[in-house]
Amino acid sequence: MRAAERVAVVTGAGSGIGRATAVALAREGYAVVLAGRRREPLEESALEATRSGAQALVVPTDVTDPSAVRALFARTRETFGRLDLLFNNAGRGASAVSLEDLPFEEWQSVVDTNLTGSFLCTQEAIKLMRDQQPRGGRIINNGSLSAHVPRPNSAPYTATKHAITGLTRSTSLDGRKYDIACGQIDIGNAGTELTARMAEGVPQANGSIEPEPTMDVEQAARAVVYMASLPLDTNVQFLTVMATKMPFIGRG
Repeated sequence: MRAAERVAVVTGAGSGIGRATAVALAREGYAVVLAGRRREPLEESALEATRSGAQALVVPTDVTDPSAVRALFARTRETFGRLDLLFNNAGRGASAVSLEDLPFEEWQSVVDTNLTGSFLCTQEAIKLMRDQQPRGGRIINNGSLSAHVPRPNSAPYTATKHAITGLTRSTSLDGRKYDIACGQIDIGNAGTELTARMAEGVPQANGSIEPEPTMDVEQAARAVVYMASLPLDTNVQFLTVMATKMPFIGRG
């Protein structure tokens, strides 16, 4: 592939927020590296991204595997020569059961994907951004409104998203010396396959089941693009974008 002026790695790029963001970045002229567990959805995302004339590289990746993450960033460097943006988006939830009934294996899987996966990708991104010329880049972590307050029966997801906030702050501080900026986007009820069930009703803090509004996932993608568009001497540390009428403000 030819050299690109700006290069972005998007994890969890096969669907939902990851796909929408990869396509939005491609429209802005980024070459996009699409990472995720399954090749077929990544290929579908790549097809959408390249319609704008952008370059797209598909790299099936298990972000919980250190060797796979190293290979992802090695492919990025070999193909494009640099990295300007990492969007740490890959994540998963667990069964909606009471904390005391949650199997350890599910807890561990959520921690491995949401937290350790973001850590591993951040490490490799820093190494690449630190050594390239011109030096530096930006890392954006996908937090969640759950990085602020939980939903019922969501201990693993909520705990990891609170931890992502700590990772964001540490990365923002430790990356300064390499001209690396780091911020976090907390998204509420973006309209994807995962949130389609909200129209029928989801558990609330008071025990009731209530429908919740969603917003177009494109609005979340546009917010990431805005954060990415800033010069490296300017940073959005935390940004919340959410469906206006969802029960977040006043939750609980």
